[in-house]
Amino acid sequence: MSSIKSSDTFPIVGVGASAGGLEAFTQFLLELPPDTGFAFVYIQHLDPRHKSVLADLLARKTSMPVAEAMEGMKVEPNHVYVLPPNANLFIRQDRLSLLPREEGYGAHLSIDFFLNSLARERGGGAIGVILSGTASDGVFGLKAIKAGGGITFAQDESSAKYPGMPHSAIAAGCADFVMTPQAIAREIERIARHPYFTQPGKSIPPELATPVVEDFGRIFNLLRKQTGVDFAFYKQATISRRIRRRMMLLHFSEIPEYVQHLQENPAELDALYHELLINVTTFFRDPESFGALREVVFPAILNSRKADSPVRIWVPGCSTGEEVYSIAMAFLEFLDDQPGNVSLQLFATDIDSPAIEIARSGHYGPNIVEEISPERLERFFTKSANGYQINKSLRDLCIFAKQNVFKDPPFSRLDLISCRNVLIYFGPVLQKKVFSLFHYALKPSGHLFLGSAETIGDYSDLFRVVDQKNKIFAKKPISTPFHFEFPNPSAFPQASLETAERTVETLSHQEIQREVDRMLLERFAPPGVVIDEHMDILLFRGKTGPFIDPFPGEASLNLLKLAKSTLQLPLRAVVGEAVRTEKTARKEIMGEDGAPDIAIEAIPVKGMCYLVLFDSLAKEREVVKRRKRKSDETLVLQQELAATREYLQSVIEHQETTNEELRSANEEIQSSNEELQSINEELETAKEELQSVNEELATVNEELASKNFELTKSNSDLANLVDSANVPLVIVGQDFRIRRFSSAQGPIRLTAEDIGKSILFIGYKVPPPGLESILSETMKNMVHQEFDIQDGEGRWYSMRVRPYLSLENRIDGAVIAFFDIDEVVKEKETSQAASAYAEAVIDALKNPSLILTGDLRVAAASRSYLESFGVSKKETVDNLLYRLGNGEWAIPDLRKRLEKVVENDEPFDEFKVDHDFRNIGQRRVSISGRKIQEGSKREPLILMQISM
Repeated sequence: MSSIKSSDTFPIVGVGASAGGLEAFTQFLLELPPDTGFAFVYIQHLDPRHKSVLADLLARKTSMPVAEAMEGMKVEPNHVYVLPPNANLFIRQDRLSLLPREEGYGAHLSIDFFLNSLARERGGGAIGVILSGTASDGVFGLKAIKAGGGITFAQDESSAKYPGMPHSAIAAGCADFVMTPQAIAREIERIARHPYFTQPGKSIPPELATPVVEDFGRIFNLLRKQTGVDFAFYKQATISRRIRRRMMLLHFSEIPEYVQHLQENPAELDALYHELLINVTTFFRDPESFGALREVVFPAILNSRKADSPVRIWVPGCSTGEEVYSIAMAFLEFLDDQPGNVSLQLFATDIDSPAIEIARSGHYGPNIVEEISPERLERFFTKSANGYQINKSLRDLCIFAKQNVFKDPPFSRLDLISCRNVLIYFGPVLQKKVFSLFHYALKPSGHLFLGSAETIGDYSDLFRVVDQKNKIFAKKPISTPFHFEFPNPSAFPQASLETAERTVETLSHQEIQREVDRMLLERFAPPGVVIDEHMDILLFRGKTGPFIDPFPGEASLNLLKLAKSTLQLPLRAVVGEAVRTEKTARKEIMGEDGAPDIAIEAIPVKGMCYLVLFDSLAKEREVVKRRKRKSDETLVLQQELAATREYLQSVIEHQETTNEELRSANEEIQSSNEELQSINEELETAKEELQSVNEELATVNEELASKNFELTKSNSDLANLVDSANVPLVIVGQDFRIRRFSSAQGPIRLTAEDIGKSILFIGYKVPPPGLESILSETMKNMVHQEFDIQDGEGRWYSMRVRPYLSLENRIDGAVIAFFDIDEVVKEKETSQAASAYAEAVIDALKNPSLILTGDLRVAAASRSYLESFGVSKKETVDNLLYRLGNGEWAIPDLRKRLEKVVENDEPFDEFKVDHDFRNIGQRRVSISGRKIQEGSKREPLILMQISM
């Protein structure tokens, strides 16, 4: 587990959704402020065959930038990233990476894929959110985030359109919060301001260090009293982060407040206890390491074992069992290629009782298909209604028990210990104790298998490296004294590891056989003792009281000193013979009646030990006498028994016939069941595939519905925009049929009934000439055309025809717009009439003359003016007076007089000017000016006459 890496490493929120999720995520974004400092990655189940418009739709719902994820894209705070279709997304070193979506067995779990990578990347800075959707994608991802110290959310089922995914997350117990999308957004806004995220790397100030340590000590004491587990020697950084995480979830910012809450609420103590246990595991975690087990460790175990001894494997800290079952599956697969039969025993222990119960049941969710190959699923699992269950034959190999590895006795004579990703949470004191314990528990040829982040560290004197990359180590041949301090097993009523919480179902055949052998030995075997070569007693078996009589004085376990005086010499002789010959020695001791009374046997045992058995023969002789007395009665009973046997035999034969018929019927039923099971598995697979397709289709439909809403809104906006422009507009297709028109009326009058009709055949006041050829030319050559037309009422319009282009830039019709130019045309006609009038006036005058407009622009020039000053009509008409002839008329006094004529209607006569004109040189001219009017509505004009 890791916390947020530094103060400048921002948290990342992974949001997973399927059917109905777009609506929920939209509600989430609308409620979320754009400046939380978090980044958001949205993983939606998408149809791999269709282009997604999610980014476009979501960009309209938030002011944060929204982008579709691309390979190598750097994740920035206050940004939203969306999964593209047909891809899996993961994050590494703050950058997004894409992998092609694989067509595989079962449902596509893109949400788990990303959330698992997010947990590895961000640790305590990861936040997981599961919104509406079917099935159970996202459960494993939330578990990984929660185990890494992150925060997890699930949508409240009542607010989800499809509650399947939120329900799975809630049922798995991996959701810290269960809320509506809007409430999730508000909670994320709150935790964005909490010190857990705003000050992830801040150290404890010196003035607060002692109080904080004392508060943590109080928490440890409360936990120890309620659970019996002491967390004082766990890694304090890990414990501190977990405690602060619980404080953040419960809205506490000060540790003393949380301590008081713990004292008042035992339920929170239980919640904190399970939080500190950090149960997270998967099947075949680090597949390369399991490959190394198969190639290196398993062959070494078989090569070093004795032919009749079982392979013994211990998995301490087994959590919910995935690790031990993975090792069992791997070993069984390895044995497929090995000759002979090998007995396998796996012991799996953990301090967490609920986790042990899950492991013992062997039932796991449907998401394990991402971790287990189809071949292993078929061989080792049985499909159930809610997932998969480990087959009973595999479960029988694994013995699960609750165990505190620091307090309870360990297993012994082990070939392999797998303790992966457990030691990283222990402090140095606990690690030293555990490594010594592991060394003691392993056989001389035993191996130790650790997690990818773990190593033997300072304990290289106990273990040697076999495979550093895959964390495989071997026991060194040095002695480890058994001085571990374990409480008396009686102090732990339910902690006996050999029998802890095992039901009849979990006992293997070998265990049952051993238990029966033990019971028979206790009931029928003769009493005895195990001694060493010095005749010191190592072990008592059975009731040895009739043969051993402790003497007064200094205590001793020597057999000769404890045995009754009548047995001391025979014992010495029998044991001496067994020592010399290394074979079983026996001696019978006569009783008072001259018959054998006691038999003593000494049997050599491996390791310079001897089993001494005492057998009372007097009891046996008494039994013989009683049998003789009852022989007559027995004979009668035997005759009756023989008759009974004959009758019973006939019944048995009849029963066997019936049983044979039943077996035959049972085989037929079993065959039918297998066929039905096969069909059921095929239907389950088809159901999963259909469910996945339905989710994708639901997402597509949701996108389309949102897009249709946007299109409807855009169409409404466009219609209002066109109508507000008050421009007659008609859109036609390539077949000239009307698709749409504006409400403004022009030279044509259209109604709703005209939609779909050809524009060539509707009623016009005056039909536009050559309309069909105009439209054809526009659509064929993509040209813009413009024509002036006049309707039946004499009103002028400018008809502009443009090609209509689709989004793919293809011709898909034409757009016809009509602009009212009636006033412009009539104004032009008026201007032309005025010009004609002015020209007619000045041509009748003898002197050179100009007609000027109100802004002193030349409207007309007489022929005498053009000839007298040597200029052309083109360079004179429509030009300002002061710009003629390079400014030769830019005379200030003349300008003042002309302006008075315009403003005050003050004419002037014989204004004398001496001036150098461009084409005729220095001249003296006399100028007169006055206003003239052509019609009451015309602009006034000025007549300027020149005498030379």
